[in-house]
Amino acid sequence: MWVVADLDEDYIAKMEDVLEVYERPYDQHEPVVCLDEKPITLHADVRPATPATPGREARRDNEYERCGTANVFCAVEPKAGRNFSFPTPDRSGFEFARVMVNLALAYPEAKTIHLVMDNLNIHRRKTLADAFGADAFAALPFGFGAGTSPASRGLRARRCGSPSISKIRVLAL
Repeated sequence: MWVVADLDEDYIAKMEDVLEVYERPYDQHEPVVCLDEKPITLHADVRPATPATPGREARRDNEYERCGTANVFCAVEPKAGRNFSFPTPDRSGFEFARVMVNLALAYPEAKTIHLVMDNLNIHRRKTLADAFGADAFAALPFGFGAGTSPASRGLRARRCGSPSISKIRVLAL
Protein backbone atom coordinates (compact mmCIF):
# COMPACT_ATOMS: atom_id res chain seq x y z
CA MET A 1 0.00 0.00 0.00
CA TRP A 2 1.32 3.45 -0.90
CA VAL A 3 1.69 6.04 1.80
CA VAL A 4 1.41 9.59 0.48
CA ALA A 5 2.76 12.41 2.58
CA ASP A 6 0.49 15.21 3.71
CA LEU A 7 -0.04 17.55 0.80
CA ASP A 8 1.20 20.59 2.69
CA GLU A 9 2.92 23.63 1.15
CA ASP A 10 6.42 22.17 1.63
CA TYR A 11 5.55 18.90 -0.14
CA ILE A 12 3.81 20.72 -3.00
CA ALA A 13 6.81 23.04 -3.45
CA LYS A 14 9.16 20.05 -3.63
CA MET A 15 6.90 18.28 -6.11
CA GLU A 16 6.68 21.40 -8.28
CA ASP A 17 10.49 21.61 -8.27
CA VAL A 18 10.76 18.00 -9.44
CA LEU A 19 8.11 18.52 -12.13
CA GLU A 20 9.87 21.68 -13.33
CA VAL A 21 13.07 19.69 -13.80
CA TYR A 22 11.17 16.97 -15.70
CA GLU A 23 9.66 19.60 -18.04
CA ARG A 24 13.00 21.00 -19.17
CA PRO A 25 14.12 20.15 -22.69
CA TYR A 26 16.89 17.57 -23.01
CA ASP A 27 20.37 18.96 -22.35
CA GLN A 28 23.32 16.57 -22.39
CA HIS A 29 25.24 18.94 -20.10
CA GLU A 30 22.43 18.84 -17.51
CA PRO A 31 20.96 15.32 -17.58
CA VAL A 32 18.00 14.44 -15.38
CA VAL A 33 18.56 11.01 -13.82
CA CYS A 34 16.08 9.14 -11.63
CA LEU A 35 17.55 6.72 -9.06
CA ASP A 36 15.85 4.06 -6.99
CA GLU A 37 16.77 0.77 -5.39
CA LYS A 38 15.02 -2.55 -4.98
CA PRO A 39 15.75 -5.57 -2.81
CA ILE A 40 15.90 -8.82 -4.77
CA THR A 41 15.36 -12.36 -3.51
CA LEU A 42 17.83 -14.82 -5.01
CA HIS A 43 16.38 -18.18 -6.08
CA ALA A 44 17.84 -21.47 -7.29
CA ASP A 45 15.94 -24.26 -9.04
CA VAL A 46 15.21 -27.33 -6.91
CA ARG A 47 14.69 -29.53 -9.96
CA PRO A 48 16.30 -28.96 -13.35
CA ALA A 49 14.12 -27.56 -16.12
CA THR A 50 13.17 -29.88 -18.99
CA PRO A 51 13.94 -28.51 -22.44
CA ALA A 52 11.36 -28.25 -25.20
CA THR A 53 10.95 -31.23 -27.49
CA PRO A 54 8.84 -31.59 -30.63
CA GLY A 55 5.23 -31.33 -29.54
CA ARG A 56 6.04 -30.34 -25.95
CA GLU A 57 7.02 -26.95 -24.52
CA ALA A 58 9.88 -26.46 -22.08
CA ARG A 59 8.94 -26.95 -18.45
CA ARG A 60 10.23 -25.37 -15.33
CA ASP A 61 9.13 -26.25 -11.82
CA ASN A 62 7.79 -23.40 -9.70
CA GLU A 63 9.49 -24.74 -6.56
CA TYR A 64 12.72 -22.98 -5.69
CA GLU A 65 15.36 -22.73 -3.00
CA ARG A 66 15.89 -19.31 -1.46
CA CYS A 67 19.55 -18.27 -1.69
CA GLY A 68 19.56 -14.99 0.17
CA THR A 69 18.95 -11.45 -0.95
CA ALA A 70 20.70 -8.75 -2.93
CA ASN A 71 19.91 -5.23 -4.06
CA VAL A 72 19.84 -3.39 -7.35
CA PHE A 73 20.19 0.35 -7.79
CA CYS A 74 18.61 1.51 -11.04
CA ALA A 75 19.25 4.88 -12.63
CA VAL A 76 17.31 6.09 -15.66
CA GLU A 77 17.83 9.15 -17.82
CA PRO A 78 14.48 9.01 -19.66
CA LYS A 79 15.02 11.79 -22.19
CA ALA A 80 18.27 10.25 -23.45
CA GLY A 81 17.09 6.66 -23.21
CA ARG A 82 20.00 5.74 -20.92
CA ASN A 83 19.72 3.42 -17.97
CA PHE A 84 22.13 1.91 -15.51
CA SER A 85 21.76 -1.09 -13.22
CA PHE A 86 24.09 -1.49 -10.27
CA PRO A 87 23.64 -4.88 -8.56
CA THR A 88 24.97 -4.81 -5.01
CA PRO A 89 25.05 -7.32 -2.17
CA ASP A 90 22.98 -4.98 0.03
CA ARG A 91 21.46 -1.52 0.27
CA SER A 92 24.14 -0.04 2.48
CA GLY A 93 25.55 3.45 2.51
CA PHE A 94 28.83 2.17 1.10
CA GLU A 95 27.06 0.65 -1.91
CA PHE A 96 25.11 3.88 -2.43
CA ALA A 97 28.39 5.83 -2.36
CA ARG A 98 29.84 3.53 -5.03
CA VAL A 99 26.76 4.05 -7.20
CA MET A 100 27.04 7.84 -6.86
CA VAL A 101 30.68 7.76 -7.97
CA ASN A 102 29.83 5.50 -10.92
CA LEU A 103 27.04 7.86 -11.97
CA ALA A 104 29.33 10.88 -11.76
CA LEU A 105 31.91 9.06 -13.89
CA ALA A 106 29.23 8.08 -16.45
CA TYR A 107 28.64 11.76 -17.22
CA PRO A 108 32.11 13.27 -17.74
CA GLU A 109 30.78 16.15 -19.87
CA ALA A 110 27.89 17.06 -17.58
CA LYS A 111 27.86 20.45 -15.93
CA THR A 112 25.02 19.39 -13.62
CA ILE A 113 23.46 15.99 -13.02
CA HIS A 114 19.93 16.47 -11.66
CA LEU A 115 19.36 13.34 -9.58
CA VAL A 116 15.76 12.60 -8.57
CA MET A 117 15.39 10.04 -5.77
CA ASP A 118 13.46 9.30 -2.61
CA ASN A 119 14.38 10.22 0.96
CA LEU A 120 16.01 6.93 1.94
CA ASN A 121 18.23 7.33 4.98
CA ILE A 122 21.44 6.57 3.01
CA HIS A 123 20.81 9.34 0.45
CA ARG A 124 22.99 11.82 2.35
CA ARG A 125 26.35 13.59 1.93
CA LYS A 126 27.44 12.03 5.23
CA THR A 127 27.02 8.58 3.67
CA LEU A 128 29.65 9.46 1.08
CA ALA A 129 32.07 10.84 3.66
CA ASP A 130 31.57 7.79 5.86
CA ALA A 131 32.15 5.43 2.93
CA PHE A 132 35.38 6.99 1.72
CA GLY A 133 36.70 8.51 4.93
CA ALA A 134 37.16 12.26 5.30
CA ASP A 135 40.62 12.40 3.68
CA ALA A 136 39.84 10.05 0.78
CA PHE A 137 36.50 11.77 0.28
CA ALA A 138 38.26 15.12 -0.10
CA ALA A 139 40.80 13.57 -2.53
CA LEU A 140 38.21 12.26 -5.02
CA PRO A 141 38.69 13.65 -8.55
CA PHE A 142 35.33 15.34 -8.03
CA GLY A 143 33.82 16.55 -4.79
CA PHE A 144 30.41 16.26 -3.25
CA GLY A 145 29.13 19.21 -1.29
CA ALA A 146 25.98 20.96 -0.22
CA GLY A 147 23.61 21.48 -3.11
CA THR A 148 20.34 23.23 -3.73
CA SER A 149 17.74 20.50 -3.49
CA PRO A 150 14.22 21.17 -2.27
CA ALA A 151 15.08 19.25 0.87
CA SER A 152 18.21 21.45 1.38
CA ARG A 153 20.55 18.49 1.46
CA GLY A 154 21.57 18.08 -2.15
CA LEU A 155 24.76 16.42 -3.25
CA ARG A 156 27.01 18.29 -5.63
CA ALA A 157 29.90 16.80 -7.57
CA ARG A 158 32.59 19.12 -8.88
CA ARG A 159 35.48 18.15 -11.10
CA CYS A 160 38.84 19.39 -9.89
CA GLY A 161 40.73 21.50 -12.39
CA SER A 162 37.64 22.12 -14.50
CA PRO A 163 36.74 25.74 -15.25
CA SER A 164 33.07 24.92 -14.85
CA ILE A 165 31.67 23.18 -11.81
CA SER A 166 30.00 19.81 -12.35
CA LYS A 167 27.51 18.85 -9.73
CA ILE A 168 24.90 16.34 -8.75
CA ARG A 169 21.75 18.10 -7.62
CA VAL A 170 19.44 15.89 -5.60
CA LEU A 171 15.71 16.42 -5.77
CA ALA A 172 13.83 14.50 -3.11
CA LEU A 173 10.29 14.59 -1.85
